[in-house]
Amino acid sequence: MAAERRWYATAEGAIALGAVIAIALHLVLASFLPDPAWIRQLPLWFALAGGGGPLVFGLVRKLLRAEFGSDLLAGLSICVSVVLGEYLAGTLVVLMLSGGETLENYAVRSASSVLRALAKRMPTVAHRLPDPESPFEDVPLESIAIGDRLVILPHEVAPVDGTVVAGHGVMDESYLTGEPYRMSKTPGSQVLSGAINGESALTIRADRRAEESRYARIMQVMRTSEEHRPQIRRLADRLGAFYTPLAVAVAAIAWMVSGDPIRFLAVLVVATPCPLLIAIPVAVIGSISLAAKRAIIIRNPSALEVVDTCRTMIFDKTGTLTYGEPTLSAEFVSPDLKRERLLQLAGSVERYSKHPLAKAVVLAADAAHVTALPVSEISERPGEGLTGTVDGRRVRITNRKGAAKVDPRAAELLPAASAGLECVVLVDDRYAGLLQFRDAPRKASASFVRHLGPRHHIARTMLVSGDRESEVKYLAELVGIDQVLAGQSPEQKLEIVRRETLEGGTVFVGDGINDAPALTAATVGIAFGQNSDVTTEAADIVIMDSSIEKVDEFLHIGRRMRRIALQSAVGGMAASIVAMGIAAAGLLHPVGGAIVQEVIDVVAVLNALRVAIVPSSLRDFEP
Repeated sequence: MAAERRWYATAEGAIALGAVIAIALHLVLASFLPDPAWIRQLPLWFALAGGGGPLVFGLVRKLLRAEFGSDLLAGLSICVSVVLGEYLAGTLVVLMLSGGETLENYAVRSASSVLRALAKRMPTVAHRLPDPESPFEDVPLESIAIGDRLVILPHEVAPVDGTVVAGHGVMDESYLTGEPYRMSKTPGSQVLSGAINGESALTIRADRRAEESRYARIMQVMRTSEEHRPQIRRLADRLGAFYTPLAVAVAAIAWMVSGDPIRFLAVLVVATPCPLLIAIPVAVIGSISLAAKRAIIIRNPSALEVVDTCRTMIFDKTGTLTYGEPTLSAEFVSPDLKRERLLQLAGSVERYSKHPLAKAVVLAADAAHVTALPVSEISERPGEGLTGTVDGRRVRITNRKGAAKVDPRAAELLPAASAGLECVVLVDDRYAGLLQFRDAPRKASASFVRHLGPRHHIARTMLVSGDRESEVKYLAELVGIDQVLAGQSPEQKLEIVRRETLEGGTVFVGDGINDAPALTAATVGIAFGQNSDVTTEAADIVIMDSSIEKVDEFLHIGRRMRRIALQSAVGGMAASIVAMGIAAAGLLHPVGGAIVQEVIDVVAVLNALRVAIVPSSLRDFEP
């Protein structure tokens, strides 16, 4: 599909260039070789055959697909000009149509597909160990079975989900978790498919087959979300839906009243909707340029057209409304253990975990200036927490429910639950302490959410997160969000966003690969930062410096683009309607009508270019 779009963009540029050359040759021949007439018409015939033919054929294909765009009027003008022998007028219309399409294709700038971005990272073979004493053999990815031992060489991508059975090292899981740091691996550590190995080779036991691993599941969710992506009707087509029938009606009436088919053509030519075909793409291009200067990447230009019509904004929590960096806020230590010892034991184990709180525990241990100890027998099974042997003691890090199962006394010793994140530490299966954390909201989050309704007509705000309910509700109260949905998986987020999008326009703001399906399903998906290639491939808009203020700037850029584009398009259409009346009265020849239309185009395009001028301010709230 992308190759087809590139081919069309190249072809339309060539047609526009050919039309310019043909018109120039026609004028030169008309000046120096006025007779015979067919010689000076020859370049125009070539332009109409080589350029007008493919354009008209493409428009016929749209008609057969029941796609009635504003460019159909231009196609009708080309056909009528050929029938009536008005070849110069027809070539001018070819130039207007192909030039507008070329600009629009440039504005859209087809990006690589999300699925290709995912698929290209996965290896096609894996290194399987037949037995511990034999060298590994390369086997196809699909032949891997659960329990197979696989070698992951330095800097290679993990082919399946598994458990480390030999080797020590680090793996970069940022592509899957959104966390920009590496995870230490030791025997017992979990490995995610898609993670990138560090400097040391690791041997893992395959826990899932390739098609059942986390990476493959993400690809499947992405494929499903792309199939259900909302179809956005372009602004030009919506305006052309009433303008095109009006122009044809005026042209037909002029012909019937006067009996002169040239008037029919003159009205069609002057009515060719180039303010729609050219001014709107120019406004889009200017807005893309303006956004890029503000560290906002517009991957899907149609998002600029529709964002001002969206009435629901959905936020992920971590890294969007918060900084995504939980910090230790309180600790409760058992009387028979010192604080430094608790942090040393917990920090040593957490260095091997991928849990969001692991980094915060490690940082707290480093801040306490305690030395990390060697860890063995690492295990981190879903619902059971993290366990490992440190300095001869069995350390378990879990939640309140998990702690009570291991040590019934924990329920009595633990302090009352409060908002925020927390983990319980058990040493030798006895309660040792509780660590509490807070992921602080961004300074601008509350004021940004408050101003969405009055300034951007956002009727509903939602907070959808995978974190526990108490923490999500706590943040929602701080920033003023209406609706809270906690404990949501990527698949559940996708269903929520898809459901809301069916009811009306949605903007989803997220960060991390788990948000990629939801970003794709929303009317407009906004991703923060560059931690995940897949997230930024899935998003319509990428905020490069992870600032909530940039989201507001994008909303204003979209509104401004829509306003100026409508001024150019509607103003150009109004001028064209006046010219249509003049042509219907027989006061404009088809060539003169094409020239008048070009003047209207210039004015419309000059107005559209205003979007690239940086305004004094693109933000209307104070953090």
